[in-house]
Amino acid sequence: MRVAAYAVITDDDGRVLLARWTEGRRASWTMPGGGLEAGEDPADAARREVKEETGYKVVLDELLGIHSRVIPAGQRVARDSPSPLHTLRIVYRAHIVGGRLRFEKNGSTDMAGWFDLEAIGRLQRVKLVDIALGMAGIDRA
Repeated sequence: MRVAAYAVITDDDGRVLLARWTEGRRASWTMPGGGLEAGEDPADAARREVKEETGYKVVLDELLGIHSRVIPAGQRVARDSPSPLHTLRIVYRAHIVGGRLRFEKNGSTDMAGWFDLEAIGRLQRVKLVDIALGMAGIDRA
């Protein structure tokens, strides 16, 4: 099982902050966030991961929801995994209180950026982006 925490962050222009995940079979855009460390509170993990991946310090405004997914063994990033992976993704709404945009070095992401909803529709992205935007009531249609 993998438990991770993510943040939906928008700016005054309605753009959404995303990070580009590079550990998959191909690079894909995702919500800033990631896995909890042993004993770490999910809210602390969300704040830590946003800072690591984007350079921004955030305050969490509310818990939007929890998404549960079981990834069959043959669909996992590590294709040689013999068992499925159960993921729990905890999603918060957050806002920026400090820092500046910068890219993570030597991590699971290599870029971060702001995207309007039309641009998000054209990005190679993981399903979590659409799930998290839905939880936040942000309609891409």
